Amino acid sequence: MNSEISINDFSPHLFWDVDLSAFDLDTYKEFMVGRVVEYGTLKDWELLKRLYGKEKIKDISLNLRSLDPLALSFLATIFEINKTEFRCYKYRQSVQNYWNS
Repeated sequence: MNSEISINDFSPHLFWDVDLSAFDLDTYKEFMVGRVVEYGTLKDWELLKRLYGKEKIKDISLNLRSLDPLALSFLATIFEINKTEFRCYKYRQSVQNYWNS
């Protein structure tokens, strides 16, 4: 993990609901990856790669419980993995919400 990167380097809109003074990048890496992939900018993605490395991001993202379809497609393309390998694809909600259809 790159120790010169802090939570304050990322876009503030990603962590509007988080107490940044108590946020540890190593402890909450799954949360971090999910937020950056779904809501971050390209700059946030580059920071995330420098922070954890592509291999760690790949391991974390394969086990995330939920990802929106766009984020799932992005990660599947970046890592050259079939979408069916992701946990969020295998165990997605069988009954779609009406507002997401």
